[in-house]
Amino acid sequence: MQTNIEFKCPNCGASLQFNSNTQNMRCEYCESEFDVESVRRYNDEQASVSDDDIDWGEATQDEWHDDDGDGLGVYVCDSCGGEIVADANTAATSCPYCGNPVVMSGRLSGVLKPDYVIPFKLDKNAAKTRLSEHFKGKRLLPKLFKKEATVNEIKGIYVPFWLFDADVCTDMRFRTTKVRCWSDSRYNYTETSHYSVVRGGNLGFSHIPADASSKMPDVLMESLEPYDFSEAVSFETAYLSGYLADKYDVLSATCEPRVNQRIKRSTEDCFSSTVQGYTTVQLEHSRVGFNDRCVKYALYPVWLLNTEWNGQKFTFAVNGQTGKIVGDLPLDKGAYWRWFSFIAGSVAAGAFLLMLLFLFGGAA
Repeated sequence: MQTNIEFKCPNCGASLQFNSNTQNMRCEYCESEFDVESVRRYNDEQASVSDDDIDWGEATQDEWHDDDGDGLGVYVCDSCGGEIVADANTAATSCPYCGNPVVMSGRLSGVLKPDYVIPFKLDKNAAKTRLSEHFKGKRLLPKLFKKEATVNEIKGIYVPFWLFDADVCTDMRFRTTKVRCWSDSRYNYTETSHYSVVRGGNLGFSHIPADASSKMPDVLMESLEPYDFSEAVSFETAYLSGYLADKYDVLSATCEPRVNQRIKRSTEDCFSSTVQGYTTVQLEHSRVGFNDRCVKYALYPVWLLNTEWNGQKFTFAVNGQTGKIVGDLPLDKGAYWRWFSFIAGSVAAGAFLLMLLFLFGGAA
């Protein structure tokens, strides 16, 4: 029986051939040469590469019981289907997402009970002040918007988040080069040395948030980060007094792919920063495994401010702990094109001056 074993070039991935003259493995594509032992070790490493080991398991939070939810009720929006938790003093309210009226539908029971809550630090007036400050310095914002836009609704709402903890073990391999250039009286020389750099170690991640509400866009909630978890407390219903709270409708398992990608990207960035002193660095392989996984359920504070101007509705979200604000703003198209023309003209003028300096400088 005849067996053909193909060895790949560590530099370009092409097939290697044994060169009997040099007793080395040679790549006919990039002309690199490697000793046999190095090629064998490289191929063994490639064969031993395994996939990420990422599995969070099931969330294990307590559930609400009838006596836990005393004084709390569930409001349901007939328009968007949103379920909102509020205290018994909230006689009537409107949906913070679509603005339609919502009605009390029943007691709170049978769903997961939050482990933590970060209480509101900013009151309603502070949230409105943050919105006014947000308008300042926006050169392309219509001037009338600043004067005429009115906040017709502001609601404090606790948004549900899954919090992910994990200890991460990882091993990575980088393809790197060092380039050395020199010259003599006849030629310019460039020498490129190729290296395989290995990194491995452990990292700990705590309280990575993932939005558990389908009504709140993930990008919007991530833009409000970071929250300071050191100010989180064990959940008590008293913290909901005077505020609304969204019920989670996205399972933790649904959030896992996004969280996994976030952890892996952070891990790769951390270890990549340790590979220094090379001309080029390329991540060739990374493997991430999770240990001591844990998922908790928390409520984070958000102010939602709805404004109307020129027949359009604009919604802004304010981090109820830090005051960070996000939201889309209208564009003054006239100001935009004036700025565009100014910048384009400046670039063109600069290019023209460089051309003149080149022509006249060369002539001199």
